Amino acid sequence: MSSKTPAMSNPELPPAKSAGDMPLVAHLTELRSRLLRIVLIWLLIFAGLFYFANDIYAFISEPLRALMPPGTSMIATDVASPFLTPFKLTLVSALFIAMPFVLHQIWGFIAPGLYKHEKRIAIPLLVSSILLFYGGMAFAYFVVFPLVFGFFTSAAPDGVAVMTDINSYLDFVLTLFMAFGLSFEIPVATVLLVLVGIVNVQSLSKARPYVVVGCFTVGMVLTPPDVISQTLLAVPMWLLYEVGILFSRLVRPRTSEDQQDSPQA
Repeated sequence: MSSKTPAMSNPELPPAKSAGDMPLVAHLTELRSRLLRIVLIWLLIFAGLFYFANDIYAFISEPLRALMPPGTSMIATDVASPFLTPFKLTLVSALFIAMPFVLHQIWGFIAPGLYKHEKRIAIPLLVSSILLFYGGMAFAYFVVFPLVFGFFTSAAPDGVAVMTDINSYLDFVLTLFMAFGLSFEIPVATVLLVLVGIVNVQSLSKARPYVVVGCFTVGMVLTPPDVISQTLLAVPMWLLYEVGILFSRLVRPRTSEDQQDSPQA
């Protein structure tokens, strides 16, 4: 007489994979694919711009060349500088142009981990970060460069011809581009800190005196040793911090109740 018994699990079968194993592999795979897309777009833009490398350098160097004394010009002190300097500038320019696509890929990677109310403001933050980054670079080119280079060229001692090396100039302007481009992201960073609950608007307001001092300290570190460029970086940083506080009042910080709204993987 046989009796049916409930099915028992076979101890010889291999254990099932934990739920955290596959998501980790999937995330790493997606990260790799997005990084490959970024590199591919970057190289494609670079290939399209390489023919205009010298024209791009002429555009970037115009703020200095327009203020140089008559009879002087920029020089190349290294043998390979006439080729490598425009090449490097074109490579960096391609990355700057690809920045919207780069930020879009970053957004696509982190979006599944956001809550519903966070996703609603993610697109405005993404667009704002792109516009602010380009706005910082434009501010450096059209406002900061003429003032800084005008000061440098007029401060040269008598008998000293201002003839700047093209590679040194490129390193100088790229540093300022990155400094102003990233500093203009302060409102976005402030809103994100409030959104994830790291800080609140009250603490940001109380920290205002320290932020002002920090802005001038950052301006002193990231810009050349002159008061003009330091002030032109520090003051916009402080004003953008105030803008960040203003917009932070419009977002709802992440709370423990949001755990009920689990993100979709």
